[in-house]
Amino acid sequence: MTWTLVALPVLLLALGTPVFVVFLAGAAVTIAFVLPTPPIALHQVMFGGLDAYALLAVPFFIFAGELMGAGGIADRLVAWVLALIGRLPGSLGVATVGACTAVGAISGSSAAAVAAVGKVLHPKLIRDGYPPATAVGLIASSGSIDIVIPPSIAMILYGAAAEQSIPKLFVAGVLPGLLIALMMALYVVGWASRHNVAPTAAFRWGVFLAASREAVWALLMPVFIFAGIYLGWFSPTEAGGFACLYAMVVAVIVYRTMSWRDVLAAATRSAMLTAQILVIVATAGVFSWLLTVQGIPQALTAWIAALELSPVGFLLAINIVLLIVGCFLDPTSAILVLTPLLLPVVTHLGIDPIHFGIVMTVNLAIGMFTPPFGLNIFVAQSVLRVPLETIYRGVLPFVGVQVAALLVITYWPALSLVLVRTMSGG
Repeated sequence: MTWTLVALPVLLLALGTPVFVVFLAGAAVTIAFVLPTPPIALHQVMFGGLDAYALLAVPFFIFAGELMGAGGIADRLVAWVLALIGRLPGSLGVATVGACTAVGAISGSSAAAVAAVGKVLHPKLIRDGYPPATAVGLIASSGSIDIVIPPSIAMILYGAAAEQSIPKLFVAGVLPGLLIALMMALYVVGWASRHNVAPTAAFRWGVFLAASREAVWALLMPVFIFAGIYLGWFSPTEAGGFACLYAMVVAVIVYRTMSWRDVLAAATRSAMLTAQILVIVATAGVFSWLLTVQGIPQALTAWIAALELSPVGFLLAINIVLLIVGCFLDPTSAILVLTPLLLPVVTHLGIDPIHFGIVMTVNLAIGMFTPPFGLNIFVAQSVLRVPLETIYRGVLPFVGVQVAALLVITYWPALSLVLVRTMSGG
């Protein structure tokens, strides 16, 4: 491996350079001065990396998430979850976890969940007696569930990089996502019981039915999306297009919370975010290609084989590495660079690539709210106006909860694969 693929990117990251510039600079310098490769290869590999049908789902689900947030669909889901929880120790905190999970079943965007749920529930959490650190930590960490619960943009990118079935990855993420939500909810109930936090109002059928009537169109959205995918009516990419159309009709015609001008503004925001993701996809693609040309995946496979690690030991080591990587890199960059490196080793050790995709996604989901550079931390700071040091204190207990869930998901492959095998009939 040349120094331009290690030292230069590390230096640029330390200087705070945008990730896509880090990848592009490392690749460009390597091609220009180290490898006997024509410069046109840089452009060919970059644009070739974007030529993947699965990536078309990314802008669709981003746009659907924008419409859901701006059109009041997320707010109705939050109200429905609050009405459902009822009187329970820490019921508002449990509702926060449930609301993020419900929002994730539509948008697949962790940052969108933190923003949408945080705006509604953060003031209520503070008013109900949750310390500021606990309230913001709960919101930032619960938002990470969104990239595990399908539809997940991270899983789409893993599926494209690993050439794995995206519908199988989606269905494999259901039970692990619900396990994380359950463990988060149990922690909140225990914490609230110890700190004598008052529960919300008791469950009342009238309130629940009213909230259900308001949220019915929002609740039907994930049902239609997943039924369409798993019944073979449309592909995940086409499901993303359907989600956009459905959210648009519901927001503009049914709820009447958006005008067509608002839809155009949401489309503009979605285009900007899509461009940010796809420029990383393009530059990470050429960076990964150069690593492959240099024989890094093969060397890594041979090195790990020489260590004679068992699958258990390998997964433990990878969890540690990915948790550290997640503190500094966003899931998009980490998945696109590390998947081509690690997949040959995963295959060599006989680990199911679908299960490994879930393990990688959960690791990077935890990185979304792990100090110092977790994206959800900065989204929460921006939206909720909470100091960074408060957020850092607040997320640490939830890092522990989700790491415990990660260990269960890692060493109990059936949790991820049972629904996949049921869907495949084997």
